[in-house]
Amino acid sequence: MTRAPLDIDALLTDRRVRILVCCGAGGVGKTTTAAAIALRAAERGRHAVVLTIDPARRLAQSLGLTELDNTPRPVTGVDTSAGGSLDAMMLDMKRTFDEVVEQHTTPEKAAAILANPFYVAVSSSFAGTQEYMAMEKLGQLRAQADADQRWDLIVVDTPPSRSALDFLDAPKRLGSFLDGRFIRLLMAPAKATGKAYLKAFSAGMSLTIGVMTRLLGGDLLRDAQTFVAALDTMFGGFRERADQTYALLQNPETAFLVVAAPQRDALREASFFVDRLATESMPLAGIVFNRVQRLDSSIDRSRAEDAAAWLESEKPGTTAAALLRLHADLATMAALHRAHIGRFTSGHPGISVVEVPAAATDIHDLDGLRTVGMALSPPAAAPTDR
Repeated sequence: MTRAPLDIDALLTDRRVRILVCCGAGGVGKTTTAAAIALRAAERGRHAVVLTIDPARRLAQSLGLTELDNTPRPVTGVDTSAGGSLDAMMLDMKRTFDEVVEQHTTPEKAAAILANPFYVAVSSSFAGTQEYMAMEKLGQLRAQADADQRWDLIVVDTPPSRSALDFLDAPKRLGSFLDGRFIRLLMAPAKATGKAYLKAFSAGMSLTIGVMTRLLGGDLLRDAQTFVAALDTMFGGFRERADQTYALLQNPETAFLVVAAPQRDALREASFFVDRLATESMPLAGIVFNRVQRLDSSIDRSRAEDAAAWLESEKPGTTAAALLRLHADLATMAALHRAHIGRFTSGHPGISVVEVPAAATDIHDLDGLRTVGMALSPPAAAPTDR
């Protein structure tokens, strides 16, 4: 069955596309794919910035940078003959949260929030904060691109979450947290005064607060109440910006690339994400099947194994026999990858796809990223299932 080819170069040439989001399960090569796409875009004339959320710092190494942080840094060694440029940055979750606080409160209130122990804990480790702050940073980059025309393409490497859907669900989860009963209880002392205060802290409320004090400890509870009271005016802003970024992800200027390894669990995550994007009316450009084992040889697995067995019986310990065994293993893996990809594409007809062959070594420099970029835009016709 013929599959529709995914033409990354055509996508990068289309100036209407200003945001590319690489998503998928953890460990499928999203970071490398995002970096390779951003580099290829820059060397084809786009002014690109790549935002990674990968804490392993592989992107910095591949781009020849000693470090990446929350500020975009120019990447040297990029071929700029076509007029393009490339910047790169890595999301600092807490620093982004700090920036939001500083931008949307008074200096005095910001100082109080940033010094609050409960805020330090929430901004560093609260479930969903990383994904939400990735949304925040994307919104900031998009606004900056509009303001100074520095970039015309933003490439996003989504967080290495347990589930690929966490990136889309984080704003709603944070909204549920802000609207939850726990937050309302913490906000009650700050909002209530006089008789209203006494009413709020009736016997039932006092009992609830007493339980919370025993569970959290008095100091932590006071820190939480102080934090929530100081942040109260920002809650609506969190929701508003999350809604704006969510709408941006639905805009035609955004394109999603689902990255998947040819493995059952990764493809299951990819399938969930494809369905979710359709449900949310978010534009899917196609699927990148990464690290696909290929074997261009007329010697199949059974022939390789038979030949290895004969050699081992005639000349035990020969290098040729070991190589034939390795060839047989690779042939088995290649057949398995073809079967997994075939089942996925059969279940999702009409979606454009591209395959990136498994690399012999890790990608660790710009040349390696260029090789991945070339594989993402192969000149050959669309692949076919066999």
